Amino acid sequence: MSELVFTDIELWEKIKLDDKKAFDALFERYWSPMYISTYNYLRDTAMSTEVVHDVFLNIWEKRKEFQITSLKGYLTASARYHVYKCLKERRASAVLYVENYNEELSVKNGNEGEERLMRHDLESSIEDHLLQLPKRCREIFLLSRIRQMTNDEIAIHLGVSKRTVENQITHALKFLRLHFKNIAVWVFMAGLLR
Repeated sequence: MSELVFTDIELWEKIKLDDKKAFDALFERYWSPMYISTYNYLRDTAMSTEVVHDVFLNIWEKRKEFQITSLKGYLTASARYHVYKCLKERRASAVLYVENYNEELSVKNGNEGEERLMRHDLESSIEDHLLQLPKRCREIFLLSRIRQMTNDEIAIHLGVSKRTVENQITHALKFLRLHFKNIAVWVFMAGLLR
């Protein structure tokens, strides 16, 4: 007898109604990929396990409060936030005696790959959320933030009023802020979108 497979949305609706089996199914579905992704950044088994468990614990504890439209997106963003937090704490607490400071500095500055990966993951998450916007709203937002066109240029380019452009950009920003509530992530993201 095969088990029913629920969509993420169905699982989330059941979780909000205190269904522990639905929560277990969500945990089973996403624990491993989240752990692997987290471990790729932290390279620490215990810390990676703790991050993933914290994310799931937070979901269960705040299931009545959260308004989640994409479980995968939320889990990914939340795990990334915890990873960034761990990396920041790790950097803040790492005090080393270094005999040749200049050599050590050149090695430390060579870790641009990690930053590039984190930036790529964040950009992917933003793109996923932008796809949820109406087509015209998304188009205006991308013209503004990616092609860096002014509101007047966008209005002329699309044949709409400047006020429409402003409203659509405001709508897109509110939508993104709702899905990227963490200020540190939002500030970093705002830098990407300029």
